[in-house]
Amino acid sequence: MSEWKKICLVTDIPVLGSRRVARPAGLDVAVFRNSQDEVFALLDRCPHKGGPLSQGIVFGTSVACPLHNWTIGLADGCAQAPDEGCTPRFKVEVSGGAVHLSTAELASHALDLTRPLAGPGPHAESGAVDAGHA
Repeated sequence: MSEWKKICLVTDIPVLGSRRVARPAGLDVAVFRNSQDEVFALLDRCPHKGGPLSQGIVFGTSVACPLHNWTIGLADGCAQAPDEGCTPRFKVEVSGGAVHLSTAELASHALDLTRPLAGPGPHAESGAVDAGHA
């Protein structure tokens, strides 16, 4: 097995945007491109409330979470003070205009993290049926 997996070309990622990379297990990885064509990869999950960072706005070497506007550093995955917390980052290699991610990290890194569930409190898991949808 190769140490690196080709994901896409740098030009396939929108400038100041991202692409999501699905994994067989675990949350997707978000691959970002800034205005200097630097490429970064983070777990597609804000450390605050689990928002999808791939839907955020990229500026400089940061991304703004689309849910609560937390600023997350693309190089380290950490929230800008005064906010706290980090999301896992993934190794990126750019070669010949192609973006590669570590196959070992894709298969094993941050598999235990999940996205928070939305909706009403604990009773939603009790098996109760909403009368409006019965």
